[in-house]
Amino acid sequence: MIRIGIIGYGYWGPNLVRNFISNENCTVKSVADKSVERLNVLKKSYPNVEILTDADDIISDNEIVAVIIATPVFTHFNLALKALKKGKHVLIEKPMTATVKEAAELIEVAESMGLALMVDHTFLYTGAVQKIKTFIDDGLIGEMRYFDSTRINLGLFQPDINVLWDLAPHDLSILLYLIKEKPVSVNATGISHTKNGLENIAFLTINFNSDLIAHFNCSWTSPVKVRQTLIGGDKKMIVYNDLEPSEKLRIYDTGYDINLIDDKSNIMVDYRTGDVYIPKLKGHEALSAVASDFINSILTKSKPISDNIIGLDVVKILEAAQLSIKQNGRLIEIY
Repeated sequence: MIRIGIIGYGYWGPNLVRNFISNENCTVKSVADKSVERLNVLKKSYPNVEILTDADDIISDNEIVAVIIATPVFTHFNLALKALKKGKHVLIEKPMTATVKEAAELIEVAESMGLALMVDHTFLYTGAVQKIKTFIDDGLIGEMRYFDSTRINLGLFQPDINVLWDLAPHDLSILLYLIKEKPVSVNATGISHTKNGLENIAFLTINFNSDLIAHFNCSWTSPVKVRQTLIGGDKKMIVYNDLEPSEKLRIYDTGYDINLIDDKSNIMVDYRTGDVYIPKLKGHEALSAVASDFINSILTKSKPISDNIIGLDVVKILEAAQLSIKQNGRLIEIY
Protein backbone atom coordinates (compact mmCIF):
# COMPACT_ATOMS: atom_id res chain seq x y z
CA MET A 1 0.00 0.00 0.00
CA ILE A 2 1.63 3.23 -1.20
CA ARG A 3 1.24 6.16 1.19
CA ILE A 4 0.48 9.43 -0.58
CA GLY A 5 0.90 13.05 0.51
CA ILE A 6 -1.00 15.79 -1.32
CA ILE A 7 0.22 19.40 -1.27
CA GLY A 8 -2.52 21.88 -2.13
CA TYR A 9 -6.24 21.61 -1.40
CA GLY A 10 -7.59 24.42 -3.57
CA TYR A 11 -9.60 24.03 -6.78
CA TRP A 12 -8.19 20.67 -7.91
CA GLY A 13 -7.07 19.25 -4.57
CA PRO A 14 -10.46 17.78 -3.52
CA ASN A 15 -10.66 15.85 -6.80
CA LEU A 16 -7.17 14.46 -6.28
CA VAL A 17 -7.91 13.40 -2.71
CA ARG A 18 -11.15 11.67 -3.72
CA ASN A 19 -9.58 9.72 -6.58
CA PHE A 20 -6.45 8.64 -4.76
CA ILE A 21 -8.46 7.55 -1.72
CA SER A 22 -10.57 5.43 -4.08
CA ASN A 23 -7.47 3.71 -5.51
CA GLU A 24 -7.02 0.29 -3.92
CA ASN A 25 -3.21 0.38 -4.21
CA CYS A 26 -2.61 3.54 -2.19
CA THR A 27 -3.77 5.53 0.79
CA VAL A 28 -3.75 9.29 1.33
CA LYS A 29 -1.85 9.79 4.59
CA SER A 30 -1.60 13.60 4.67
CA VAL A 31 -2.82 16.75 2.93
CA ALA A 32 -1.13 20.13 3.32
CA ASP A 33 -2.56 23.56 2.57
CA LYS A 34 -2.00 27.03 3.97
CA SER A 35 -5.74 27.53 4.42
CA VAL A 36 -6.98 26.10 7.72
CA GLU A 37 -10.53 26.67 6.51
CA ARG A 38 -10.03 24.37 3.49
CA LEU A 39 -8.36 21.75 5.66
CA ASN A 40 -11.29 21.76 8.07
CA VAL A 41 -13.62 21.06 5.14
CA LEU A 42 -11.37 18.15 4.17
CA LYS A 43 -11.39 16.77 7.71
CA LYS A 44 -15.18 16.58 7.77
CA SER A 45 -15.20 14.35 4.69
CA TYR A 46 -12.05 12.37 5.42
CA PRO A 47 -11.44 12.27 9.19
CA ASN A 48 -8.63 9.71 8.87
CA VAL A 49 -6.48 11.97 6.67
CA GLU A 50 -3.85 13.99 8.51
CA ILE A 51 -4.08 17.73 7.84
CA LEU A 52 -1.00 19.97 7.77
CA THR A 53 -0.29 23.62 7.03
CA ASP A 54 3.36 23.14 6.04
CA ALA A 55 4.24 21.29 2.82
CA ASP A 56 7.67 20.42 4.22
CA ASP A 57 5.99 18.18 6.80
CA ILE A 58 4.78 15.98 3.95
CA ILE A 59 8.09 16.03 2.11
CA SER A 60 10.05 15.06 5.24
CA ASP A 61 7.64 12.28 6.28
CA ASN A 62 9.51 8.98 5.81
CA GLU A 63 6.26 7.00 5.60
CA ILE A 64 5.11 8.91 2.52
CA VAL A 65 6.32 7.31 -0.71
CA ALA A 66 4.80 9.70 -3.27
CA VAL A 67 3.89 13.37 -3.31
CA ILE A 68 1.23 15.10 -5.42
CA ILE A 69 1.67 18.82 -6.01
CA ALA A 70 -1.42 20.90 -6.74
CA THR A 71 -0.19 24.42 -6.00
CA PRO A 72 0.46 27.57 -8.10
CA VAL A 73 2.85 27.06 -11.02
CA PHE A 74 5.66 29.17 -9.56
CA THR A 75 5.89 26.79 -6.57
CA HIS A 76 6.07 23.53 -8.55
CA PHE A 77 9.82 23.40 -9.08
CA ASN A 78 10.98 23.94 -5.49
CA LEU A 79 8.40 21.57 -4.01
CA ALA A 80 9.05 18.84 -6.58
CA LEU A 81 12.83 19.16 -6.28
CA LYS A 82 12.66 18.82 -2.49
CA ALA A 83 10.41 15.78 -2.76
CA LEU A 84 12.60 14.07 -5.37
CA LYS A 85 15.74 14.65 -3.34
CA LYS A 86 13.96 13.01 -0.40
CA GLY A 87 13.46 9.95 -2.59
CA LYS A 88 9.76 10.45 -3.25
CA HIS A 89 7.87 9.87 -6.49
CA VAL A 90 6.13 13.02 -7.75
CA LEU A 91 2.97 13.89 -9.65
CA ILE A 92 2.70 17.59 -10.60
CA GLU A 93 -0.34 19.49 -11.81
CA LYS A 94 -0.09 21.13 -15.22
CA PRO A 95 1.85 23.03 -16.36
CA MET A 96 4.86 21.13 -15.04
CA THR A 97 7.02 24.16 -14.16
CA ALA A 98 7.37 27.85 -14.92
CA THR A 99 10.46 27.40 -17.14
CA VAL A 100 12.05 24.83 -19.43
CA LYS A 101 15.21 24.86 -17.32
CA GLU A 102 13.25 23.88 -14.21
CA ALA A 103 11.41 21.05 -15.99
CA ALA A 104 14.64 19.65 -17.43
CA GLU A 105 16.31 19.69 -14.02
CA LEU A 106 13.44 17.81 -12.38
CA ILE A 107 13.59 15.13 -15.09
CA GLU A 108 17.34 14.77 -14.63
CA VAL A 109 17.02 14.37 -10.85
CA ALA A 110 14.14 11.89 -11.15
CA GLU A 111 16.01 9.75 -13.67
CA SER A 112 19.20 9.76 -11.64
CA MET A 113 17.31 8.53 -8.57
CA GLY A 114 15.04 6.07 -10.38
CA LEU A 115 11.87 7.91 -9.35
CA ALA A 116 8.55 8.38 -11.13
CA LEU A 117 7.93 11.98 -12.23
CA MET A 118 4.58 12.52 -13.93
CA VAL A 119 2.46 15.52 -14.96
CA ASP A 120 -1.32 15.51 -14.53
CA HIS A 121 -2.53 16.24 -18.06
CA THR A 122 -5.94 14.76 -17.25
CA PHE A 123 -7.47 15.06 -20.74
CA LEU A 124 -5.10 12.39 -22.09
CA TYR A 125 -7.04 9.86 -20.02
CA THR A 126 -10.51 10.75 -21.29
CA GLY A 127 -12.42 8.29 -23.42
CA ALA A 128 -12.58 10.87 -26.24
CA VAL A 129 -8.82 11.48 -26.49
CA GLN A 130 -8.05 7.78 -26.14
CA LYS A 131 -10.44 7.06 -29.03
CA ILE A 132 -8.91 9.82 -31.18
CA LYS A 133 -5.46 8.35 -30.50
CA THR A 134 -6.67 4.95 -31.73
CA PHE A 135 -8.18 6.47 -34.88
CA ILE A 136 -4.96 8.32 -35.72
CA ASP A 137 -2.65 5.38 -34.95
CA ASP A 138 -4.84 3.06 -37.06
CA GLY A 139 -4.71 5.47 -40.00
CA LEU A 140 -8.47 6.15 -40.03
CA ILE A 141 -8.09 9.86 -40.79
CA GLY A 142 -4.93 9.47 -42.87
CA GLU A 143 -2.15 12.00 -42.50
CA MET A 144 -3.02 14.75 -40.03
CA ARG A 145 -3.09 18.15 -41.71
CA TYR A 146 -4.31 20.46 -38.96
CA PHE A 147 -5.22 20.65 -35.28
CA ASP A 148 -7.44 23.64 -34.43
CA SER A 149 -8.40 24.14 -30.79
CA THR A 150 -10.71 26.68 -29.12
CA ARG A 151 -10.82 26.86 -25.32
CA ILE A 152 -12.63 30.02 -24.24
CA ASN A 153 -14.93 31.13 -21.42
CA LEU A 154 -15.73 34.09 -19.15
CA GLY A 155 -13.09 33.99 -16.36
CA LEU A 156 -11.35 32.86 -14.26
CA PHE A 157 -8.55 35.48 -14.40
CA GLN A 158 -5.38 34.03 -12.84
CA PRO A 159 -3.15 36.24 -10.68
CA ASP A 160 0.19 34.74 -11.69
CA ILE A 161 -0.04 33.30 -15.24
CA ASN A 162 -1.58 34.40 -18.51
CA VAL A 163 -4.39 32.65 -20.40
CA LEU A 164 -2.04 30.47 -22.47
CA TRP A 165 -0.31 29.06 -19.39
CA ASP A 166 -3.72 28.48 -17.80
CA LEU A 167 -5.78 26.97 -20.63
CA ALA A 168 -3.47 25.88 -23.46
CA PRO A 169 -1.70 23.03 -21.58
CA HIS A 170 -4.84 20.91 -21.93
CA ASP A 171 -4.84 21.05 -25.71
CA LEU A 172 -1.07 21.19 -26.13
CA SER A 173 -0.73 17.93 -24.21
CA ILE A 174 -3.45 16.36 -26.38
CA LEU A 175 -1.64 17.41 -29.58
CA LEU A 176 1.73 16.13 -28.36
CA TYR A 177 0.15 12.84 -27.29
CA LEU A 178 -1.56 12.29 -30.63
CA ILE A 179 1.40 12.93 -32.93
CA LYS A 180 4.94 11.64 -33.21
CA GLU A 181 6.37 14.73 -34.91
CA LYS A 182 8.01 17.44 -32.83
CA PRO A 183 7.10 21.10 -33.44
CA VAL A 184 9.87 23.34 -34.76
CA SER A 185 8.60 26.86 -34.07
CA VAL A 186 5.74 28.91 -32.69
CA ASN A 187 4.31 32.36 -33.07
CA ALA A 188 1.76 33.89 -30.73
CA THR A 189 -0.13 37.11 -30.17
CA GLY A 190 -2.15 38.24 -27.19
CA ILE A 191 -3.37 41.20 -25.20
CA SER A 192 -3.84 42.13 -21.56
CA HIS A 193 -6.98 44.18 -21.03
CA THR A 194 -6.20 44.30 -17.31
CA LYS A 195 -2.87 46.07 -18.02
CA ASN A 196 -1.01 43.80 -15.58
CA GLY A 197 1.09 42.11 -18.25
CA LEU A 198 -0.93 38.89 -18.14
CA GLU A 199 -2.71 38.29 -21.44
CA ASN A 200 -6.39 37.36 -21.11
CA ILE A 201 -6.78 36.61 -24.85
CA ALA A 202 -4.12 34.83 -26.89
CA PHE A 203 -3.69 33.02 -30.20
CA LEU A 204 -0.92 30.48 -30.70
CA THR A 205 0.25 28.80 -33.90
CA ILE A 206 2.63 25.83 -33.88
CA ASN A 207 4.63 24.98 -36.98
CA PHE A 208 6.13 21.66 -38.08
CA ASN A 209 8.55 20.52 -40.78
CA SER A 210 5.69 18.62 -42.43
CA ASP A 211 2.38 19.98 -43.75
CA LEU A 212 0.86 19.84 -40.25
CA ILE A 213 -0.15 23.10 -38.57
CA ALA A 214 -1.74 23.62 -35.15
CA HIS A 215 -3.65 26.62 -33.84
CA PHE A 216 -4.94 27.46 -30.34
CA ASN A 217 -7.47 30.12 -29.35
CA CYS A 218 -7.59 30.84 -25.61
CA SER A 219 -9.63 33.46 -23.79
CA TRP A 220 -10.94 34.35 -20.35
CA THR A 221 -13.27 36.99 -21.83
CA SER A 222 -15.72 35.10 -24.03
CA PRO A 223 -19.50 35.43 -23.57
CA VAL A 224 -19.81 31.68 -24.16
CA LYS A 225 -17.87 28.63 -23.03
CA VAL A 226 -16.36 26.63 -25.90
CA ARG A 227 -14.21 23.50 -25.64
CA GLN A 228 -13.84 22.31 -29.22
CA THR A 229 -11.07 20.82 -31.33
CA LEU A 230 -11.07 20.20 -35.07
CA ILE A 231 -8.63 17.61 -36.39
CA GLY A 232 -8.23 17.34 -40.14
CA GLY A 233 -6.73 14.38 -41.93
CA ASP A 234 -6.37 13.77 -45.65
CA LYS A 235 -8.94 10.95 -45.40
CA LYS A 236 -11.34 11.94 -42.63
CA MET A 237 -11.88 14.75 -40.12
CA ILE A 238 -12.76 14.80 -36.42
CA VAL A 239 -14.79 17.24 -34.34
CA TYR A 240 -14.18 16.88 -30.60
CA ASN A 241 -16.62 18.89 -28.48
CA ASP A 242 -15.84 18.30 -24.82
CA LEU A 243 -18.99 20.10 -23.67
CA GLU A 244 -21.24 17.51 -25.30
CA PRO A 245 -22.58 15.25 -22.54
CA SER A 246 -22.48 12.05 -24.59
CA GLU A 247 -21.62 12.55 -28.28
CA LYS A 248 -18.26 14.22 -27.77
CA LEU A 249 -16.74 12.88 -31.00
CA ARG A 250 -17.95 13.02 -34.58
CA ILE A 251 -15.94 11.50 -37.42
CA TYR A 252 -16.66 13.08 -40.81
CA ASP A 253 -15.97 11.20 -44.01
CA THR A 254 -15.21 14.55 -45.57
CA GLY A 255 -12.24 15.76 -47.55
CA TYR A 256 -10.91 17.02 -50.83
CA ASP A 257 -8.53 16.08 -53.63
CA ILE A 258 -6.28 18.52 -55.47
CA ASN A 259 -5.64 18.13 -59.21
CA LEU A 260 -2.86 20.27 -60.63
CA ILE A 261 -3.44 21.84 -64.02
CA ASP A 262 -0.83 23.02 -66.49
CA ASP A 263 2.17 24.53 -64.72
CA LYS A 264 0.71 24.17 -61.19
CA SER A 265 -0.54 27.75 -61.28
CA ASN A 266 -4.09 26.43 -61.59
CA ILE A 267 -5.71 23.78 -59.44
CA MET A 268 -8.95 21.85 -59.50
CA VAL A 269 -10.45 20.85 -56.17
CA ASP A 270 -12.75 17.83 -55.87
CA TYR A 271 -14.72 17.82 -52.63
CA ARG A 272 -16.00 14.71 -50.87
CA THR A 273 -18.85 14.71 -48.33
CA GLY A 274 -19.80 11.37 -46.82
CA ASP A 275 -21.27 9.89 -43.66
CA VAL A 276 -20.84 11.07 -40.07
CA TYR A 277 -19.86 8.48 -37.47
CA ILE A 278 -20.38 8.96 -33.71
CA PRO A 279 -18.24 6.44 -31.78
CA LYS A 280 -19.15 5.08 -28.37
CA LEU A 281 -16.74 6.21 -25.65
CA LYS A 282 -15.70 4.71 -22.34
CA GLY A 283 -17.55 6.35 -19.46
CA HIS A 284 -14.90 6.62 -16.76
CA GLU A 285 -13.53 9.48 -14.70
CA ALA A 286 -10.26 10.56 -16.29
CA LEU A 287 -8.64 11.57 -13.01
CA SER A 288 -9.19 8.08 -11.65
CA ALA A 289 -7.16 6.78 -14.59
CA VAL A 290 -4.47 9.38 -13.84
CA ALA A 291 -4.23 8.10 -10.27
CA SER A 292 -4.01 4.49 -11.43
CA ASP A 293 -1.36 5.31 -14.03
CA PHE A 294 0.77 7.15 -11.47
CA ILE A 295 0.57 4.35 -8.90
CA ASN A 296 1.26 1.75 -11.59
CA SER A 297 4.33 3.67 -12.79
CA ILE A 298 5.69 3.48 -9.23
CA LEU A 299 4.91 -0.21 -8.74
CA THR A 300 6.09 -1.44 -12.15
CA LYS A 301 8.52 1.34 -13.16
CA SER A 302 6.53 1.68 -16.38
CA LYS A 303 6.18 4.84 -18.46
CA PRO A 304 2.87 6.64 -17.80
CA ILE A 305 0.71 8.06 -20.60
CA SER A 306 1.23 11.62 -19.35
CA ASP A 307 4.97 11.32 -18.85
CA ASN A 308 7.41 14.08 -17.94
CA ILE A 309 8.55 14.48 -21.56
CA ILE A 310 5.08 15.66 -22.58
CA GLY A 311 5.21 17.94 -19.53
CA LEU A 312 8.57 19.35 -20.63
CA ASP A 313 7.44 19.82 -24.25
CA VAL A 314 4.32 21.71 -23.14
CA VAL A 315 6.50 24.10 -21.12
CA LYS A 316 8.85 24.52 -24.11
CA ILE A 317 5.94 25.64 -26.27
CA LEU A 318 4.50 27.94 -23.59
CA GLU A 319 7.86 29.57 -22.90
CA ALA A 320 8.45 30.18 -26.62
CA ALA A 321 4.88 31.46 -27.04
CA GLN A 322 5.36 33.96 -24.22
CA LEU A 323 8.55 35.20 -25.85
CA SER A 324 6.72 35.54 -29.17
CA ILE A 325 3.86 37.51 -27.61
CA LYS A 326 6.27 39.99 -26.03
CA GLN A 327 7.92 40.44 -29.44
CA ASN A 328 4.67 41.10 -31.32
CA GLY A 329 4.24 37.63 -32.75
CA ARG A 330 7.80 36.96 -33.91
CA LEU A 331 8.50 33.37 -34.97
CA ILE A 332 10.39 31.55 -32.19
CA GLU A 333 12.22 28.28 -32.86
CA ILE A 334 11.88 25.69 -30.10
CA TYR A 335 13.80 22.58 -31.27
